[in-house]
Amino acid sequence: MEKVVIVTGANSGIGLALCERLLTEHIQLRLCLACRNMQRAEAARSALLASHARAHVDLLHLDVGSAQSVLAAARELKARYKRIDFLYLNAGIMPNPQVDIKAFFKGLFSRNVVNMFATAEGLLTQQDRINSDGLQEVFATNLFGHFLLVRELEPLLCEAGRMSRVVWTSSSNARRTAFSIEDIQHANGTEPYSSSKYASDMLSVALNRHKNSQGLFSSVICPGLVMTNLTYGILPSFFWTFIMPIMWLIRIFTNTFTLTPHNGAASLHWLFLQTPESLDPRAKYHSLTSGFGANYTEPRQAGARSFWRAPPCVPDVVSHRKRRGRSPSHLVAASSD
Repeated sequence: MEKVVIVTGANSGIGLALCERLLTEHIQLRLCLACRNMQRAEAARSALLASHARAHVDLLHLDVGSAQSVLAAARELKARYKRIDFLYLNAGIMPNPQVDIKAFFKGLFSRNVVNMFATAEGLLTQQDRINSDGLQEVFATNLFGHFLLVRELEPLLCEAGRMSRVVWTSSSNARRTAFSIEDIQHANGTEPYSSSKYASDMLSVALNRHKNSQGLFSSVICPGLVMTNLTYGILPSFFWTFIMPIMWLIRIFTNTFTLTPHNGAASLHWLFLQTPESLDPRAKYHSLTSGFGANYTEPRQAGARSFWRAPPCVPDVVSHRKRRGRSPSHLVAASSD
């Protein structure tokens, strides 16, 4: 039977690399590229069909940073498909990244250089802003929009007698120290990307607690250090010209420097091949690359592991407390009308 696979943020980077991997190795597939920029989505679809002429590739307009766009996309998906086998939640943003240059050069020539590149801990901050829904933009795009999409697609994801999968693209930058339940949108902090990724790790655990019995299974992956448009936006281009040879050299000694989108998508594709029962619902599955360029996937303890015993209210964490402007709770309520 043809599997229905939805990939958000599929027009470039890791999302597009995943689509290429899937179409290369799996014929019985209906792939849907869910993207904000439809011009780039069309270009991505054309590129995929150029090398996979018999593939079934659909397009869907989806801006996960807009609640109205998510609700409209969910209605369209429910009209198109009778089920969804895989929902890859890959879209994400890191707006206005600011790097502590002094800390960067200090770390570059220290024993901490690998961890610095892998996690950006103590190095990277962002300037967030409020979106049109009255939510923090990073929270809305990286977490809430995807949560709302899952909620809306439950009729296609939670069907009796069959299993569906949700896979979140997280990050090694997801750190508990950046997240606060009292400030879930990270309105008062400077690391909204790290906070949103840690929160997605928690939501995955919560989904497994509440939805495994209904046939929905959730997993989280870390793509490693991958050079994408998001990564290149962190530093000026001349910095990357200087740094890249060093990074390729460092990769010989660490497996977390996947560097290319193809390598970073390894764990996403690996999960496609696994049965839900064989997976640890609390683990984060890491894309890793050996010094010789071989790809493999390895489960590691996720930062949100302790949330496995969290109270049943975890899935409603987005409506925990009203923030500036309208609170997320009014959007959750609207999604169930």
